[in-house]
Amino acid sequence: MAPAAAAAASSTLLRAGTFSTARSGHCLPTRVAAASRTPAAARSPATTCLSVGARRRGAEAVRASAGGAAPATSLPAALLFDCDGVLVDTEKDGHRISFNETFAERELGVSWNVELYGELLKIGGGKERMTAYFNKTGWPAKSPKTDDERKEFIASLHKRKTELFMALIEKKLLPLRPGVQRLIDEALGKGVKVAVCSTSNEKAVSAIVSCLLGPDRAEKITIFAGDVVPRKKPDPAIYILASTTLGVDPSSCVVVEDSTIGLAAAKAAGMKCIVTKSGYTAEEDFGTADAVFDCIGDPPEVRFDLEFCANLLQTQFVS
Repeated sequence: MAPAAAAAASSTLLRAGTFSTARSGHCLPTRVAAASRTPAAARSPATTCLSVGARRRGAEAVRASAGGAAPATSLPAALLFDCDGVLVDTEKDGHRISFNETFAERELGVSWNVELYGELLKIGGGKERMTAYFNKTGWPAKSPKTDDERKEFIASLHKRKTELFMALIEKKLLPLRPGVQRLIDEALGKGVKVAVCSTSNEKAVSAIVSCLLGPDRAEKITIFAGDVVPRKKPDPAIYILASTTLGVDPSSCVVVEDSTIGLAAAKAAGMKCIVTKSGYTAEEDFGTADAVFDCIGDPPEVRFDLEFCANLLQTQFVS
């Protein structure tokens, strides 16, 4: 095979669909689509069980068959993590509880159950969530009547809710999800920039990063959170701000999200996105994600690592 043809074959031979996890070990069912963009009805994806090591060996074999040694895979310029549901599964037993304690303290007669809060999570941002809920169900009798006063009222509720939530984090009652610390350490150790991009209050996000990842890591992690952008996810503003501030190209970033609104924000920013499903998002449709797992994973059940993220940047995925 001529060098030019070999290079073309190397770049187009493997175009994979969504990766999703099996529940045991490293076994990852992989849908592999044809290199050409054939109609969906004509495709017959094969399912194979690949460990992380097997994927590496397979990639090496493909490149070798295309002719010559493979060039080193470029690492991502940045790994960008959502916070709630990605770093920590905070929503059901963290934020929801803190909202309800705040409502009780103010004697508002409001309580969000697990199912209702799952629906409210479709709205990005705690202040926005409360405002939308009260606009739909009616404002509590003790709330103000004018729009400006209600805006201040919502801000005061959210401030108290954040204080209560931070107390939970400082007591370490909500642990990091599996693999988070491992992947962050791997990225920082290899000079990859790491940031957390969240719709949650900046103080709450900082508390999670500092208390659960430790001050040494926290110093190396940039946080973009809360009202740092005027439009929250699914708008891509926070990811665009992150890439601009960090001085990296969006196409060189890999985002780890857990929800469809976060996925939409990452893809609209022009970034690769890995979804790690959380308690509230397990049944959402992640068809546009570049990879989907149940978690990042720690040994002996690592789901993906930094090399996987690097390979993701070099791969064209088709549905």
